[in-house]
Amino acid sequence: MRNARNLVRHEFIGLECEIVQSSNLSQTGINGRVIDEGMRVMVVRTSSGDKKIEKKNSVFRFMLDGKKVDVDGNFIIARPEDRIKKKISRW
Repeated sequence: MRNARNLVRHEFIGLECEIVQSSNLSQTGINGRVIDEGMRVMVVRTSSGDKKIEKKNSVFRFMLDGKKVDVDGNFIIARPEDRIKKKISRW
């Protein structure tokens, strides 16, 4: 079961998210639902279309069971199928 402690080891697709911080200032503040994820990018569906957000140097805020969970994109740079197998001691 997904919770705030093990979120980085689970699938992000389907979760609501907001870009809290990004090296690309035009991406800061984008919010929507994650529809796809690659090794270096996350695709977020917004009201104005789909946006590709680079994981590197970005901070994502996911809504999980009514709680806000911030995830540093530098910790999740990996293919999704490899990331969920990887042991992450503490993020």
